Formats: sequence, C-alpha cells, structure tokens
Amino acid sequence: MQEDSSHSPSYTVPCDDFVHVVEFSPFSSGTPASLLAYGGNQYVVVGTCLFQEEDVEVEGVEFNVLRAFHHELRVDALAWSPESRLDRIPTIRLCTAAADRKLRLLTSDLQDRHEVKVMEGHISYINHLVFEPIEGKQIASVSDDHTCRVWDLDGNESATFRLQSPGISVCWHPKEVFKLMVAEKKGTIRFYDMVTQQAILSLESEPLMSADWCLTNTIKVGGVSGSDWLIWDITRSSYPQEKRPAHIDKARLFRWSRANENLFATTGCPGKINTQLIIHHLGHPQPVAIGSVTVGSGLSWHRTLPLCVVGGDRKLCFWMTEM
Repeated sequence: MQEDSSHSPSYTVPCDDFVHVVEFSPFSSGTPASLLAYGGNQYVVVGTCLFQEEDVEVEGVEFNVLRAFHHELRVDALAWSPESRLDRIPTIRLCTAAADRKLRLLTSDLQDRHEVKVMEGHISYINHLVFEPIEGKQIASVSDDHTCRVWDLDGNESATFRLQSPGISVCWHPKEVFKLMVAEKKGTIRFYDMVTQQAILSLESEPLMSADWCLTNTIKVGGVSGSDWLIWDITRSSYPQEKRPAHIDKARLFRWSRANENLFATTGCPGKINTQLIIHHLGHPQPVAIGSVTVGSGLSWHRTLPLCVVGGDRKLCFWMTEM
C-alpha cells in the first residue's frame, strides 16, 4: 500500500464552488479542444480544455467555460452524449443524476435553446450512468434500487435489468452497442445482450465499489474492492487475474485510461481532508504517480492524452503521466 509521497497536480483550474463530479467527454468535440463538464451543489459547468501537450501556444491548460447550467440539486453523476459537438452547429447534451432519484437530460445550443428533460423511474439513489456511444439515443443507469434501466431520450424505459444488489457501474461497448456491462455491489459483473435482454457472461469478486470496462481492449475489466484493485481477463476466467493493494483506506473509484490500455487510476475514499489518487501501469510494479486532492471527488481520463482529472474544493486537478 502506498504512503503519501504525493506528486502535485500537473495543472489546476479554479472553480467557483466545490466540485462533486467531473467528466471529460469520451467523444471528439470536432475541434482541437476537449469537452469537460463538472458539477456540484446546484450547478453544472460545461467547458473546453486544451493542454500544452496538444498546442504549443498553450501554457499549461487553457480552460474556457461555455455555459453554466442551474441544477436543482447536487449533481451526483454525469455522462456525456456523443451528440455533443462544437463544430458545425454547436450542441451540448449530457445527463445528470441527483439525490431525488431522477435523471436530467440537459441539451443546449449554447445560445438561446436550453432544455431540461426529467426522467423518473428509479426508486433509490442512482450511482452511475452512460450514453449509448454511437448515436447517443439511449441512456443506461444503475441504482441502489437493484436495477439497471435503459431509457430513450424522451424518458421512456426501454429495458430494465433486475440485479441482486445495488448497481454501482455501467459501461457500454464502444462499437457493439448491443453489449452492456453492469457491475453490482456484491461483486458480480454481468454483460448483457441488449437485443435478447439476457446476461451473456458474468464475472465474480469480493464486494465492489467501482468497476470499469477497458474500452481500448474490451477483454479487460477493472475494479476496486476494499483497498485493492482487481483486473479481469474475460477470455480466461470469471475471477480476477490480478489483485493488488492500492490505498491505505478503502478504494473508491477505478477508471481505465482512454489513451493506453495498460494505464488506469484509482482513488481512495475521501478521508477527513484528502483523497488519494494513484495512477497505475500494468507493466510497472510501482505506481506511476500518486496524488492527493483536498476533499477530492470524481475521476475521469482525457480522450487521447494520458491525463486524468479529479474534482476538489473549488478546483479541478489534472495529472499528466509520462508514458
């Protein structure tokens, strides 16, 4: 387990309020900059990020706010639609989850048009959500109500999968859009066929806090359980191939890099003051980087750079890894 020999963030961006969730768009914006959204108490901010690794004229990071949306409650989870683009006719579309057990689909042209569509159905806390990644016409969400629900953009449920424990993570296959991964708190991860609505494969582990599908190499699944990280190879076994201790306290989130299939990050459960971030590489026995964020929350990787972001107290903290 790692003591805190922390690296400072590579870059920070100040925010007006506490950041509870932060997500890079996993989709191209149609411009050199990446879309990023963060949310906190009663707001969602959408902006663009450009880093010096992408543009020599940028010093560190250039962050531009495109729009701030009022949000009735604290944002607990957030997902980007592939329809969000800044070229041609700018469109921003994302979906949030809040403690009132509702999803909110936010759509804006960044000028006059701004719509909020409220989707109701879950009867307990929503833990994670994701858009269908090709056309963005469906959203899947998982909840403490022991369901994964799939919605169309009008808020109608097109499928409901009954789980045996709270749903903690949901991921959509990047190309085969009829495949959905759902992770449960008790340690089961199932892959569903959206056409037959049947489970086609399942993985097992100790109770999980978070799981993620490696979208650059979809035979790999990662997760955190207790203070350990776990990696499965779904072609080999339903049990983890690798398991290693990561955090002194309990681990909270696991996210694969989108730029490198061997790179991933984990965060610890928020402590009294600091949240630990560890960046791991499967080829290295030691962490690539260890960071710490004051009251840190959320974790997301850049679409093309080996760079991740964690939200904090009135700031975003970015770590670039030298891979």
